[in-house]
Amino acid sequence: MKTLTRSGLCGIAAACIAGIAQAADIKPAVVFDMGGKFDKSFNEGVNNGVERFKAETRMTVAEFEVTNETQFEQAHRRFAQRGQDPILGVGFTQANAVEKVAKEFPKIRFTVIDGVVKLPNVQSVLFKEHEGSFLVGVLAALASRSGKVGFVGGMDIPLIRRFACGYEQGVKYANPKAELLQNMTGTTPAAWNDPGRGAELAKGQFERGADVIYAAAGATGIGVYQAAKDRGKLAIGVDSNQNHLHPGTMLTSMVKRVDVVAYDTFKLAMGGTWTPGVTVLGLKDGGVDWALDKNNAALVTPEMKARVEAAKADIIAGKITVHDYMSNNACAY
Repeated sequence: MKTLTRSGLCGIAAACIAGIAQAADIKPAVVFDMGGKFDKSFNEGVNNGVERFKAETRMTVAEFEVTNETQFEQAHRRFAQRGQDPILGVGFTQANAVEKVAKEFPKIRFTVIDGVVKLPNVQSVLFKEHEGSFLVGVLAALASRSGKVGFVGGMDIPLIRRFACGYEQGVKYANPKAELLQNMTGTTPAAWNDPGRGAELAKGQFERGADVIYAAAGATGIGVYQAAKDRGKLAIGVDSNQNHLHPGTMLTSMVKRVDVVAYDTFKLAMGGTWTPGVTVLGLKDGGVDWALDKNNAALVTPEMKARVEAAKADIIAGKITVHDYMSNNACAY
């Protein structure tokens, strides 16, 4: 597995693989994950990148929003049959569908976010979510007055455990005595789109003493944030910068630059420099980060900002190693 910087991803000087369509043939398409392109989180981040590409190039991007997981393969195959190229698959749940359809259409380029497909016409883009989650964990511990913070995940899978584990490490780094409450929403893709359940889980954590909750749950997180606002507590967003949703409630957001991946996928294909392979983006590459803007500036003191930025610098420099849950399916650090 190779690790490339985001700038490296944008500046790869390599010809497209033999037999794959060149720039003049580009007919981009995107298959969104469960939750829809306006989930105000993961999918919406991708959509922002797609919209940027469309605005700059005035090109049409075909798109499909699935309503159940059986549609992934159908959507990719339908796009491939129509000659769409490249096709962007959003989310790890599309990896199997991309692998199957990419084998059937070896001249079509596919990019999958959060999944790995090792084929000569597939680009896989992963993120070091645990690094970004560490930073918001530091901030949560510093902002908490009760010494208890929470985490609400979406579908209970290793990827979301990676978010939780990174967050836990950041919390404990800033306050070793802090207590962390955790809940996962469910075990099926429906867990990404259940704001009501997210609100219930958040209420339970608030009742147990938590005063800051980080949600890594797609559209389910909207319920977490509303529950925090209703109770005068704090919440932390994910994937997109969600600070604007409830200014004064959103402590920060763990930003995952899926927007850049979406934009780059189509731009690189358009320019003839799209390449297959596995790319991993972390703090050092600008692939993940924490968000500070006018919507949360009043919640983050200069001292808090300094602590988080110092931790960020130490992670980039290798002075702090954030354990990756997915390296051994355990949060041992």
